[in-house]
Amino acid sequence: MVFTKRLRERIRRGRIRCSVRIWHQPRVKVGGRYPMDDGHIVVDSIEPITIANITYDLARESGFDSVEDLLSVARHGSGRKVFLVRFRYLPPGAWDVPASNNRLKVGNRNRVS
Repeated sequence: MVFTKRLRERIRRGRIRCSVRIWHQPRVKVGGRYPMDDGHIVVDSIEPITIANITYDLARESGFDSVEDLLSVARHGSGRKVFLVRFRYLPPGAWDVPASNNRLKVGNRNRVS
């Protein structure tokens, strides 16, 4: 996920934890990890919404001053479907294991009799 520069510091500080995206289809997946600056964004949820669901409060929660401000950034492509993406920021070093290798393999435990 790419964020406008004016939002990045507040994302790193954990003050912004959601984004409204207008796409043809989702471009991220739940649990996916995406680079941002030196850290990563981890997607917690994706929910289809409508333009009518974008309220002033949601715009502010997403880091914008108004619904119009949010839409001026979100409407940069030809997509028509609106998604609310909730995420968290991981600072550098917070998750050194590659995303595909971070699952525990329960069946390979050594047992002591």
